[in-house]
Amino acid sequence: MEGRQAEVVVAGHICLDVIPTFGEREGGLEALLVPGKLVEVGPAVLAPGGAVSNTGLALHRLGVPTRLMGKVGDDLFGRAILDVLRQREPALAEGMIVTEGEPSSYTLVVNPPGVDRIFFHCPGTNDTFGAGDVADEQVAGARLFHFGYPPIMRRMYSAEGRELEALLRRVKAHGLTTSLDMAKPDPESDAGRAPWPALLARVLPFVDVFLPSLDEILFMLDREHFERMQWGGSLANALLEAGGLLLRELSERLLGLGTAVVALKLGDQGLYLRTTGDPDRLADLGEGAPGDPQLWLDRELLAPCFKANVVGTTGAGDCTIAGFLAGLLQGLSPEEVMTAAVAVGACSVERADATSGVPAWAAVKRRVQSGWARHGVALALPGWQWDAAKGIWIGPNDS
Repeated sequence: MEGRQAEVVVAGHICLDVIPTFGEREGGLEALLVPGKLVEVGPAVLAPGGAVSNTGLALHRLGVPTRLMGKVGDDLFGRAILDVLRQREPALAEGMIVTEGEPSSYTLVVNPPGVDRIFFHCPGTNDTFGAGDVADEQVAGARLFHFGYPPIMRRMYSAEGRELEALLRRVKAHGLTTSLDMAKPDPESDAGRAPWPALLARVLPFVDVFLPSLDEILFMLDREHFERMQWGGSLANALLEAGGLLLRELSERLLGLGTAVVALKLGDQGLYLRTTGDPDRLADLGEGAPGDPQLWLDRELLAPCFKANVVGTTGAGDCTIAGFLAGLLQGLSPEEVMTAAVAVGACSVERADATSGVPAWAAVKRRVQSGWARHGVALALPGWQWDAAKGIWIGPNDS
């Protein structure tokens, strides 16, 4: 971004991931987590995590001038986060907030071979991030403001999201396009018990592009349905059965709460898009609005994932968002934006970390144009049509 005005400001959650390396071992986690036992591990991998790092660095790698706005403490972990950002480019650390006397957020990721990961997460400074941490001059001149992971940032989900509303309302008043990503909180935590339908009703009128995952939004809008699906086997299996009907019902509810564009991340089933049928709401998208808004009016699409050599899925959803936002800022059509989103997400999973697999935008475009194969979609999509030329499923009510 050096010498260039930021087009995107990415704000919200950031942490340091501390990942011990394990050799081959017998037994599962129960054999490791024994009181008093010494377990020998290899070198630790240290990498910044969270939406600010994952989405922000992916946008930067795609070539989009980006400013990062996360909050760290003046401690060892905070300095490590800033050092990594400066190694990528010194300007990336300039928008970061350093707070004295507060602990930086970190996640200890215990991931032995052949065992499901377990996370120990300290929210740290993310819990004190508030609307006042984003100054007007820090967003001036940008086209789009993206905020990530309010469910694991205490001030942002408390009081029905009044801090988050205040921040997004102010950013919208400056003419920027706003986008919002979520995270699924611990069900037994304060965030898990927060009144999410009320928070979304308060916040979504000031969100132009809403980009949660399917399980996150089900958890927030229909907890009973979410738990029933989990109890019945897996969210993925339930989605296979409900398919387009469930996606349409959820997206209609979200559009009714005030957002203009809904993109639901579906894991290995791809990305679902639903847009408003209200031309006035679409006209209020701000500086990051698409080049031809008419192409975005009342659309329903589903983009299957591209085939990839999967090494790790950490941050894949965040990188998918980066591809979506980069395409939107270039004025692409909905079909092209959706293709860009799942392409960047596929590039991401070909490396163990979140963003090092993401190439420059031109390289992504060349790979798509080379005939990159896609996975099939296993969802039940009655009435949908497949557009082979664009590699997109088109909903039955698409305009």
